[in-house]
This record gives sequence, C-alpha cells and structure tokens, in this order.
Amino acid sequence: MKLLIHDLTREEWKKIASEYNGWKVVADSGLIKPCVGCFGCWTKTPGECVIKDSYERMGALIHKADEVVVMTKYTYGGFSSFVKNVFDRSIGLVLPFFEIVDGEMHHKNRYPEAKKVRFIFRGASLTEEDKTAATEYVHAVCKNFRTCIPEIMFEEDENAAPKKRLYAVPDKASEKTVLLNCSMRGANANSKKILNALAPQLKGRVESIDLVQYIKKMDELKKILNDADRIVFGTPLYVDGIPSSPLRVMEMMEKEGKLGGKTIYVVSNMGFYESDQLKNLMAMFKRWSENCGYTYGGGLAVGAGEMVGSMMKPGGAAGGPSYNASMGLERLAEAVNASASIEDIYADAFKFPRKAYMFLANLGWPRDAKKNGLKKKDLFRRIED
Repeated sequence: MKLLIHDLTREEWKKIASEYNGWKVVADSGLIKPCVGCFGCWTKTPGECVIKDSYERMGALIHKADEVVVMTKYTYGGFSSFVKNVFDRSIGLVLPFFEIVDGEMHHKNRYPEAKKVRFIFRGASLTEEDKTAATEYVHAVCKNFRTCIPEIMFEEDENAAPKKRLYAVPDKASEKTVLLNCSMRGANANSKKILNALAPQLKGRVESIDLVQYIKKMDELKKILNDADRIVFGTPLYVDGIPSSPLRVMEMMEKEGKLGGKTIYVVSNMGFYESDQLKNLMAMFKRWSENCGYTYGGGLAVGAGEMVGSMMKPGGAAGGPSYNASMGLERLAEAVNASASIEDIYADAFKFPRKAYMFLANLGWPRDAKKNGLKKKDLFRRIED
C-alpha cells in the first residue's frame, strides 16, 4: 500500500490525481479533530487515537504503508495546519517511553522498521532560508518518529499569497495583553499553569483565554486577538512544532486578521528534557510574526514541562526544578510590560538530572495504563490488521 498525505484543494487535486491511482489518500474531509494531548494513544488504546473520526489509526497507517509521501503548503518553516493535524494524530506510531538518541531525549519506536517518508513543500518564491528551515523541521520530526527521509522537494505554488505586504498600524490606546492558552487540555494544561504564573507579573489590561473554548467560535476569537496589542501564546510542543489548533489560528490571522502593530510572545513547554528542542517551534512563531507585520518579542522555552509546569506558582519565582523557568518568566514579563523584544530564553529543569527525569517518566506510563485496565506489555501493542 502506498500512502499520500496532502492539503491540496479539490481543484489542485484534480490536476494530479491520476498520478496517484491506487494510492491510499489522506486529505482534509472536514472531519478531523485536533489532538487533545490526552496520551490515550499510549495508555488507553495503545497505538490508536481515542478520537474516532476516521483519522484515529494514522500511526498504524504510516507503519503499514510501503511508501509514504507528504505534500504540504510551506507554513512558517513547517507543515500546514491540516497536515500538522494528521501528524499530531499519528503519535501512536511511537511508544511513550523515552530513550536518548544523538544526545537528545526521544520516544522509542513501536514498530521495527524505519519508515521512509518523502516530503514535498509548496510555496511562492521559497528562499534558501525557507528551505533550510523546512529541512531542519522535517529532520526533527523524523528523528522523533523514527522514520527516515529519502527526499525533500520544494515546488513553486502559483496560488500561494505573496510575502510582501503593506501593514496598517492600529490604534495603540488600549494597550491590551491577551494570554492565549493553546493546549486542548484547557485549564488542566501545563501551558495554562505557566501562563497563570506569568499573569500577575503583567501590567495594564490582561485577558486570559483558552483556545479550546473558541474552536467553534473562530470569528469571536479573531476579534479578541485583533483588538490586542500584545499576544502571549502559551503552547505545548506537538510533533516538534506548533500544534495544529494554534497553527490554524495563525493561518486565519495572517489571511483575515488585522495585520501589523502587535507584539508577539511565546511560552512553550514539552515533555522532553532539553528545552532547545523547542527551537523549531519558536522560529515558526517568529516567521509568522514577520509575515503578518507583527513584532516578535521573544519567548520562553521550558524543558521537562510535565514536571516543571506543575510546580509553577503565580506571580513569583519558585525554587526546585522550576527555578530556571520562573526566572525566565520574570524576564519575559519585563519585556511584555515594556512591549520590548528579547532573545528567546531556554530553561531546562534546575538541578534535576535528565537521567532521573527520564527514569521517573518511564515509570509513570505503566502506572497510568494500569488505571485504564492495561498491563505494561499492552503499551507495546502493534496494530497489524
């Protein structure tokens, strides 16, 4: 079986469909739901997403394919929101357990093979810098998904919007800051906990909202974000980049939003120990900001977020493993209050060894599975049917 994942419009697809006769094709049916970060594909139905919308076995589908081709619009150095959603929903391809690969923490492989995945990026007048960014991102994804890359191609897309635009600068009288929690786990997310620690340190009008509450109210969300002078995106790392839900918001704002005149900040966290694995995500926000005529104000990248996020305290510095992240939040708050820009801050767990973090994390997965009536061996399930 040959597998094609693409984000083409119907008109674009008609032009090349004959080239993929007999292939299994994954396209946007309008039914796909975003990954909610529940880890159910690891601890409830191993290898398979708990969301039943016809995209729940994407990881197994990639495993069973003899050839995989991914065709995507170049989007801020990575995939479009739909293709990214497909990859977010494919995390069951790997196991929850961690190991060290090339000096970095990554997931263990669920299946024995290293699947070959070809990538085709489409865009208007892509520069060498664009191609390098996409290449670096694909290598990060495939290292974590334990796949290999026989080829990365770049094609000119005559339908892509031009990059050069004129931006209108809106009235700055309101000086409003919006904290947008981009995790689909809502109030229980580590992203929310870190934003809650930041909020009391900010001056002026501050509005804190959860993206999950606006998934079906995008026009309302667009108005809130358009009216903001500063936006702080709080987001987890999904598949080495921005999750599909905030990515869709970013695409919407670039296409339909009020461009120019804003300052953008990012607070991101992830389950891996090394905060510098967030560099691709931070760079994507910077490229998006430039596309929209916004000022990128910098951000805070938090490693070992599952542990550090739970230790963050509102409004002040904390000790223990969250110390570096707390100090980073103080620096970020100063920048936000001044609408200033700083270099991205990378905060690893303070005085907490990576080996100990990985050991405790790997112990936790069987414990979580037991709550769902599973044994440790069940977590290694391989879907072959």
